[in-house]
Amino acid sequence: MAWNIPGKNDDGGSGNERRRNPWKPQRGKGGGLGGLFDGFRGMFDGNNPLRWIGLALVLWLAFNCFVLVAEQERGVVLRFGQFSRVLQPGPHFKLPWPIERVTKVAATQIKTFSDNVPVLTSDENIVQVEINVQYRVNDPQKYLFGTRDADEMLQQAVLSTVREQVGRSDLDTVLGAREALAVSARTQLQKSLDAYRTGLVVTELNLPNARPPEEVKPAFDDVNSAQQDKDRLISEARAYAAKVVPEARGQAARVRTIAEGYKTAAIARATGDAQRFDLLVDQYRGAPEVTRKRLWLETVQQVLSNNRTIVGGDSRQLIYVPMDKPGASASQAPPLLTPDLVAPAVNAATDDDVRPGRNPRGGDEEPNR
Repeated sequence: MAWNIPGKNDDGGSGNERRRNPWKPQRGKGGGLGGLFDGFRGMFDGNNPLRWIGLALVLWLAFNCFVLVAEQERGVVLRFGQFSRVLQPGPHFKLPWPIERVTKVAATQIKTFSDNVPVLTSDENIVQVEINVQYRVNDPQKYLFGTRDADEMLQQAVLSTVREQVGRSDLDTVLGAREALAVSARTQLQKSLDAYRTGLVVTELNLPNARPPEEVKPAFDDVNSAQQDKDRLISEARAYAAKVVPEARGQAARVRTIAEGYKTAAIARATGDAQRFDLLVDQYRGAPEVTRKRLWLETVQQVLSNNRTIVGGDSRQLIYVPMDKPGASASQAPPLLTPDLVAPAVNAATDDDVRPGRNPRGGDEEPNR
């Protein structure tokens, strides 16, 4: 019997019927679970369109469940429209759409907002204030769902905060001391952004320029010039004081140190002289004649040791001639000592005039008391 006769094949049905309905279980040897597997194999055999549909479905699931978050981004995962989690940089997997979907947020990007607005000061003057704000996303969840438009909310909060801070200050402060205003405005702005749940953080807030009205601008320029001259003179005076005061203190310390040294030396010298005199008095009381001669000889030796001398002599006499120092004039030179002058001096030193109780000038000394 031919294999293609209807109703006579061994697999319980014709091949055409199996190709038309691959999901239908077959009777006979291929029925049951084995027939189901045969049906699956039939889906991917030949040019069956279900094969390409299944392949496309698998690829779609693979690409839809895989998420790659860049280093500058954060991924916010929504599950059935409700916040689920935040994905950090790197590869991640999620449930396929429409179960979960991911919204990427540039978390590290620095955004800038600049504006130039007229503001009324506390002394009722209008001034044009330039504003420059830099910010970034700190909380992706609050940035997307904390408020309707976080960037627009920041712009409105910046204008409100600057007007409040400038409105509490006078014109001179706004024109000359904007750094303190910028610091206080930044703190107040961050509090407002946190209260509005914007998820933003302010990295920098500056007030680079503030201009008065054009009608009075020349007068304000003169005031600014005078203020700058004042600051310059104060800086120069402080620099001069910083230079002069340490020098004066150093000189005073040097003079004080010299005076202390002189004081110590003078006291020590006076103390030594007093002790030496006490010892000399004791020696003089014990041997007056010897002590007086020794004192005279020490004095002569000290005087002669400080002068240049030429000494000559023979077997009978000794001549002492003091010489002037180099560069000294002849009029200032001391007189020369001749033998006629030396002999009486030696005789006078050994005469009775040097005895105790005898005054060398010819009178008697008063007794020691």
